[in-house]
Amino acid sequence: MRDSANSFIKVENVSRSFGQLEAVCDVSFQVEKGAIFGFVGSDGAGKSTLLRMMATMVNPSSGKILINGLDVVSQRSRVKTIIGYMPQRFGLYQDLTVSENIDFFMDIFGIFDPERKKRRERYLGFSNLLPFVDRLAGDLSGGMKQKLGLACVLVHEPQVLILDEPTNGVDPVSRQEFWNILAEMKRGGMTILISTAYLDEGEKCDYLAIMHRSRILDTATPAEIRSHFPDLEEAMIHRIQEVDEELIHDSFKL
Repeated sequence: MRDSANSFIKVENVSRSFGQLEAVCDVSFQVEKGAIFGFVGSDGAGKSTLLRMMATMVNPSSGKILINGLDVVSQRSRVKTIIGYMPQRFGLYQDLTVSENIDFFMDIFGIFDPERKKRRERYLGFSNLLPFVDRLAGDLSGGMKQKLGLACVLVHEPQVLILDEPTNGVDPVSRQEFWNILAEMKRGGMTILISTAYLDEGEKCDYLAIMHRSRILDTATPAEIRSHFPDLEEAMIHRIQEVDEELIHDSFKL
């Protein structure tokens, strides 16, 4: 992502440690309003911790995160009103129906008639869940649960949507339906941050950050990252191996 004074999200030299473990190290990047910004990389690279910091769930050990000019630490309560966050395991109530789950989240966000009915139909409609409103969430397929989780996050219509590997383990058809919803949200001007284990999903992002060993190695468009390689997977593997080889070489010099 090119530096811009008008960036909607700014992450500046952010680090986070848990005891001796440095989960995120000196990360900086910017995101334009209305963009889909993806995070890919090795397991344990720090993607989830970074997204949790942006979602105000964890404070940075150092550095600053600004969303629409608001500091996620000092202005946490205001930031929470403009973001929607969906962790890897979203907290649906398994013994409530689809209808009862989305009603519960609208209660939390203070959404009442006539807006309530409109948003219910919109987001359950996007998610193809209207025929299943009376089904218990616990009886839904994995893909349907994820789409219901997304609908619940979207009901308060956040400016920024933060998703941590939302399609992990979901079948290909449901993954495509999920991304169709995200494309619709992007067309409406929503800014989306998403980590994914699927590089075909990485291709759908406007910008990608490759993370490895708690750091961001590269930030660019998918086309720029894979420009000298057959595909995005080859490019990412090459970049990660390159960094690891540099670390091994440096360790021998000590």
